[in-house]
Amino acid sequence: MSAGGDYRTGRMLQQKPRYGTGDRVEGRISAKVTAQRWYLRFPRGIPVAIFLLVSTITVLSVAAIEQVEGQRAAAQHRQMSASVTSAIERLANANGAYLRAGAALLSTREHVVRSDIREFAAQMNEDETLRAGGAVGWAPLIARADIPAFERMARTEAIASYTVRSGGSDPLVLPMLYVEPDIAGNRAGYGIDILGEPVRALAALRAIRSSRPTATGAINLISHAGMSSAGGFGIFMPVYTAGPGARRLKGLIGRGFSSAEFITAAVNPRDLQGYGIALYDAESPQLAPLVAVGAPPQPDRAIVRAITIADHRMTLAVTPPASAALSGLSLLTLLFGLLVAVLLLVVAGLITRHALEDRATLAWLEEQASIRNMLTRELNHRVKNTLANVLSIVALTRRRTENVDEFVTALIGRVRALSATHDLLTQSEWGTTQIAAVVAAEIAPYTQDNDGVVTARGPGVELAPNDALSLGLAIHELVTNASKYGALSVAEGRVEITWAMVTEHLARVDWRESGGPRVPAERRRGFGTDLIEKIVAHELKNPVDLDFAEDGVRCALLVPVRPPAAFQIRAAKLA
Repeated sequence: MSAGGDYRTGRMLQQKPRYGTGDRVEGRISAKVTAQRWYLRFPRGIPVAIFLLVSTITVLSVAAIEQVEGQRAAAQHRQMSASVTSAIERLANANGAYLRAGAALLSTREHVVRSDIREFAAQMNEDETLRAGGAVGWAPLIARADIPAFERMARTEAIASYTVRSGGSDPLVLPMLYVEPDIAGNRAGYGIDILGEPVRALAALRAIRSSRPTATGAINLISHAGMSSAGGFGIFMPVYTAGPGARRLKGLIGRGFSSAEFITAAVNPRDLQGYGIALYDAESPQLAPLVAVGAPPQPDRAIVRAITIADHRMTLAVTPPASAALSGLSLLTLLFGLLVAVLLLVVAGLITRHALEDRATLAWLEEQASIRNMLTRELNHRVKNTLANVLSIVALTRRRTENVDEFVTALIGRVRALSATHDLLTQSEWGTTQIAAVVAAEIAPYTQDNDGVVTARGPGVELAPNDALSLGLAIHELVTNASKYGALSVAEGRVEITWAMVTEHLARVDWRESGGPRVPAERRRGFGTDLIEKIVAHELKNPVDLDFAEDGVRCALLVPVRPPAAFQIRAAKLA
C-alpha cells in the first residue's frame, strides 16, 4: 500500500513479488508432507495389525503342527492296537496249538493217567511262549449213573476226598479228574462238572462240535500261586479215541488263564508307554471288562478292535495315554511366535513413532519455510512502503523549506518518527502495537519525569503495523509543531492526548493544545499539515479533522482497529 503524496512513486515501488528458490524448497517440503504414507494415518492400528497377523500365522502353524501330531498319534495308536491284538492272538493260538497236540497225544492212550497230564503240564510250563497259563486239567466223559464207581476210582488215583460236583441233570458229565500242578490252590478244581456250569458247558459243547480249542467266557479261577480267587477264562480241547471206526469222545483237556496274567504275558506292561488295555467278552452282556491293564478304560478315546481267542469272540479296547493340550513342538512354536509378534509390535511402534516424528519435523520445516518466505515478502512490502513514505516526505519537505539546514532538520525528525514506530513494531514482531506505546514513543523527547506538560490516556487498543506507522507520523508532526509554535514552546503550555473506541472496528484519537501562544488566523501552510491531511488520512482510510483554533491546535484522527487475522504475517497458519 502506498503511503505518501507521490502516489506514482509508491505504486512503482510496490510490484508483485517474485518467487525464488525458497518457494521451490517450500513446495517440495509441502508436497512431501502432504503425500502422507498410509501407515501414518493409523499410528496405533498398524503395529496392532502386525501383531495380530503374526499371531494368526503362529496359531495357524500351531494348528498345522497339532494336526500332524494328531495324525502321527492316531497312526501310533493304530499301530499299538494292532501290535497288542496280534500279541494276544498269538499267545492264544500258541496255547490252543499246544492243547491240540496234547489232545492228539492223549487220544493214543487207552487210559489217561496222572502221569500223562503231569508230563504234558510240565512241558507247557517249561515253554516260555506259553508262560501265561495256569493249571492244566483233564475231565473224562462218563455217564451220570457211573458217578459212584468213578468217585471210588478217583479217590484212589486223584485225592482221597474226591467228589463229583454236578448241578445238572444231563446223562453225561465231564468231572475234572486231574489238575496239574497238584498243589493246594489247584485242588479246589477237583470234581467240578464242566457241563454243570453254563459258561464252561457252552465252551465245552462248542469245542466238541468243532473239534477245535475253544475258550470260555469270564469264569472264576483258583490261582495256582495261592488260594485267592482270580477272574479269567479257560480253553478246552476235546480228546477222541484214536484208530479206525467212529470216533468216541474220551474227555476234555483244558487250561485255565488268569486274564491279567494272560494280558501281561502277551504284552509287557513296560512296552505299553502309558497305553491302557481292556479285554471284554463280546458274547456276554456284561459291560465290565475281563481285565484292564495300564491306563483306565476310556471308551470315547479308545481304539476298539474285535479279537478271537480260541474260537471265542472278544473285544479289545486300547486307550491312548492322556496327552497334553499342546505338544512340545507346538508349545515351542507358540512361544516363539508370540515372542516374534511382541518384538515386531515394539519395532513397528518405534518405526511408526519415528515416522510421526519425521512427519512432524517436516511439517515444522514447512511452517518455518513458509514463515520465512512470508516474512521476506512482508519485509519487502514494508520496506517498499517505508521507502515510499520517505520519498514522499523528502519531496514535500524540499518544497516547504527554504534552506538546507531547515530541510535536514525537518527530514531527520520525520525519519526518526518512522524509526521510533518501527522499533515498536520490531519489538512486537510486526504484530499489534498499542496506541499508548505509539504516543509514548513520539512524545518521549518532550516530556521529563511526568511533569504534566503532556498527558495521554485511553483504553488499551491494538493497532495493525501500517496504522501504527501512520499514527506515529501524525503524532510526530503534531508534537513537532507544538514544540516550535504551539503549547510546548512555552512553559505554561499543555498538551492532552486521549483516545477511545468509537465503533467495534474504529478508534478516535484526539489531540488538544492549551496554554500556548495564540494561533494566528493567517499562517503559512506547512508540510506537517499536508502530511497529516493527505498522507496520514490516505493511510488510515479516514479523514483527519485538523483545526488551528486560536487557543490551541485541535486534531481528531480516526484509526482502524482491524482483527489480527487481517494483517498478521502468520494469520493463515493461526487460522
